[in-house]
Amino acid sequence: LEVNLTSMFLLNQLAGQLMLAQGQGKIINVASLLSYIGGITVPAYAAAKGGVARLTMALANEWAGRGVNVNAIAPGYMATDLTEALQNDPGRAPAILARIPAGRWGQPADLAGIAIFLAADASDYVHGTIIPVDGGWLGR
Repeated sequence: LEVNLTSMFLLNQLAGQLMLAQGQGKIINVASLLSYIGGITVPAYAAAKGGVARLTMALANEWAGRGVNVNAIAPGYMATDLTEALQNDPGRAPAILARIPAGRWGQPADLAGIAIFLAADASDYVHGTIIPVDGGWLGR
């Protein structure tokens, strides 16, 4: 909880103070697919990432009228070093992959386009949104 929620809260507060003082800014938080579905075997992580999603919405409600956008990206199952054991788990990995309509684990590069959009002027009217990048998982 300290790493995934408390740190996010503190960073949002620090960055938000600066952005509010200048009357503009964009904060892009990182939530998770587990913000929506809870997952299994990772209750603290799921709770923290759910908290990040709600923090994003709460700060957006407070700061939108003062020129600061707060949004989040919610990655699905990503192929990274941190998920290597899960990717190689003979029981869980095939079940996860079968559930992803895109038919593959996400790559960190899959998050770039959404991050660029949220940082750009094109998202000036986007506030408090948690955008899943999950290969279609939540669409099922």
